[in-house]
Amino acid sequence: MTHLTVSERRRLTAVRAGWLFDGIGGQLVADPVVVLEGARIRSVEAGVVPPPGADVVDLGGATLLPGLIDTHVHLAFDAGADPVASLRARADEEVVAAMAEAGRASLRAGVTTVRDLGDRGYLSLRLRGRAGLPTIVAAGPPITVPQGHCHFLGGGAEPTQFGVRRAVREHVDRGVDVIKIMASGGTLTPGTHQHRAQFDREVLCAAVDEAHRHGLPVTAHAHGTSAIEDALVAGVDGMEHVTFWSADGVDVREDLMCAIAERRIVIGATVGMVPVPGAAPPAEIACRLPAVRANLRRLHELGAPFVAGTDAGIAPMKPHGVLNTAPAALREIGLGPAAALRAVTSVAAGVCGLGHRKGRITPGFDADLVAVQGDPLTDPSALQRVVAVYAHGARVRR
Repeated sequence: MTHLTVSERRRLTAVRAGWLFDGIGGQLVADPVVVLEGARIRSVEAGVVPPPGADVVDLGGATLLPGLIDTHVHLAFDAGADPVASLRARADEEVVAAMAEAGRASLRAGVTTVRDLGDRGYLSLRLRGRAGLPTIVAAGPPITVPQGHCHFLGGGAEPTQFGVRRAVREHVDRGVDVIKIMASGGTLTPGTHQHRAQFDREVLCAAVDEAHRHGLPVTAHAHGTSAIEDALVAGVDGMEHVTFWSADGVDVREDLMCAIAERRIVIGATVGMVPVPGAAPPAEIACRLPAVRANLRRLHELGAPFVAGTDAGIAPMKPHGVLNTAPAALREIGLGPAAALRAVTSVAAGVCGLGHRKGRITPGFDADLVAVQGDPLTDPSALQRVVAVYAHGARVRR
């Protein structure tokens, strides 16, 4: 064993548990010992004695997983009955404080990384790197048309090639990590419609081209079939929702689904929710959900990559931290038990540009861990029984 100085020994924490899912494999590893050195993972071994001088944390029969990664949240929304009105009533400092609390709620639920795909006025950038919060991947305000979906967040752009290129450059100058563009309307914004595209195709192409020119990925909010087709042609890296919404139902477009899968465009499936007494989707949405799920299942069968984007914050049934309910929904659309866990760990890390240091329990990666009671491969609800969370090596839940 490598000789350690006294100062080095003081920085080591050995976490023991009954089982481990490393973010990649298909089976649990028994009797793991994960040694943390500061904010990084030093070693991962099974059935070994912790190194001398390490602080030992014994979690009994719990299962260790990489910290969960939600690829679609809105920290600025409070998951209340009217999150838009609540946001509008708050000054920026109040919003930032509420966003920080949303981040802490996510951490307590085992979500150690979030991708914020729509804040107000770039406020999420203020929280990046702040202690006691998840790692934040930030899009800033989503790019939309004037009075378009979520225009109140401040991302309205002239719907021309010049206008969207200028909007992308502004986001680049502000230091965002990803570009989010509203290819279709949405339910949070009166006057917009999910089945209608918001940008002409050549304008969407210009936005993607400008983002890629600056080295940033693009994910498109795309409900309607025409918006999905336009985003596909434009060459986006990911699509959120992908419901194939039409004016009176849900389209089935095998040609588009085959193209999405062939081009490996990442599907951000909108999954994860908690039951709220008296709350239910409107009838016009509920009647479409079986067809939406059938399309997602077909996309999975064709080989499209999936991650889970909860849209946390937009409604009472989607509180911050709701990602630990998502793997069960992913399994309902056909993902296997291990694939569903990878979708919220290693695959999600890659989509967020963090695949080199997050989403796996392996030496050299960030010390982001969640421990749960039970076997999440056989029982996805085990993810909701959180007993410990580590973020950057610091324990945030006991």
